[in-house]
Amino acid sequence: MSALSVRARIERRGVDLDLDLADGEVLAVLGPNGAGKSTLLSLIAGLVRPDHGTVMLGDATLTDTAAGVFVPPHARGVALLSQRPLLFPHLSAAANVAFAPRSRGTGRAASRVLARQWLQAVDAEDLARRRPARLSGGQAQRVAIARALAAEPRLLLLDEPMSALDVTAAPVVRRLLRTVLREQSRTAVIVTHDLLDALALADRVAIVDAGRIVESGTVRSVLTSPRSAFGARIAGVDLLAGTMAATGSLETPWGTTVSGIEEPGGDLHPGAAAVALFRPAAVAVHLEPPHASPRNALPVTIAEMEVHGTTVRVRGAENPDGSAGLAADVTAAAVADLDLAPGRQVYFVVKTQEVELHPALPAPAG
Repeated sequence: MSALSVRARIERRGVDLDLDLADGEVLAVLGPNGAGKSTLLSLIAGLVRPDHGTVMLGDATLTDTAAGVFVPPHARGVALLSQRPLLFPHLSAAANVAFAPRSRGTGRAASRVLARQWLQAVDAEDLARRRPARLSGGQAQRVAIARALAAEPRLLLLDEPMSALDVTAAPVVRRLLRTVLREQSRTAVIVTHDLLDALALADRVAIVDAGRIVESGTVRSVLTSPRSAFGARIAGVDLLAGTMAATGSLETPWGTTVSGIEEPGGDLHPGAAAVALFRPAAVAVHLEPPHASPRNALPVTIAEMEVHGTTVRVRGAENPDGSAGLAADVTAAAVADLDLAPGRQVYFVVKTQEVELHPALPAPAG
């Protein structure tokens, strides 16, 4: 079994991570730069020691600070694939892949057979004799994947595996990883900035911010009903956080009331922490607050505008609590008719039935 459990704290970095992953699941880790995503991989791989906590892989204890256990990186059964392939420049592709089984004590001939099998699995058998200098970025990353898998890891860690590839190579490597991970039921953790990686490869998503996992769940749940500011941004939805003032009514910290439809079965009693979600496409922009009901009219100062396909995304300035401003997707004709421009005061109007109200995620401990 390759189920993963991480409970780890690094005080000097402000990192306190709590994560569980089932055997055979693929987890995509998303978050802003410097949030702690790569630190999570380093804790699992044994490249960083936590001040307090445990890392478990199946029934094996990799790290336990209380018991004084710290398994070295090479003995963890974990393979880490980074942004750069980091192949040995003096070895051929086949020899690079054969290095992993050779390191485990497998004989030379058997290692060559395994290398050929793994190169074939990543559609790189024809590259066997080439040295890294003669490989393109995509070819080198495919060889690096073969080398990682030839080590027969119980857990595969991938740190931005597509970020250094060009626009033609990245989709090829992504499809390859999807095939390998799915067909072999590999347990894997993928740190990425690319939403496509999460959609194509992962079963679950965890969002890391300020050294904490602030949101986790299935890919579908996080991308359709995010509960964190970063989750809302990558999902392309508007999010307002606050507390329930009454049934179907949320009040923000700065006193704005938002009406919406409550999540069925959600515990949204008055005073409960909650979030309001709605799509930018559901937002209309008005110069004056409309009097029609039931609608929400939210005062906004336009911060920026940019073309998104056939629409213009109008984004408001930061909210009074410092959270990300709201966005509205309107037609170019509407922009011209209303004479919209950065700095202008407007109202973002959204119907009550377009707003979803959900319980907020509990605040991270510590």
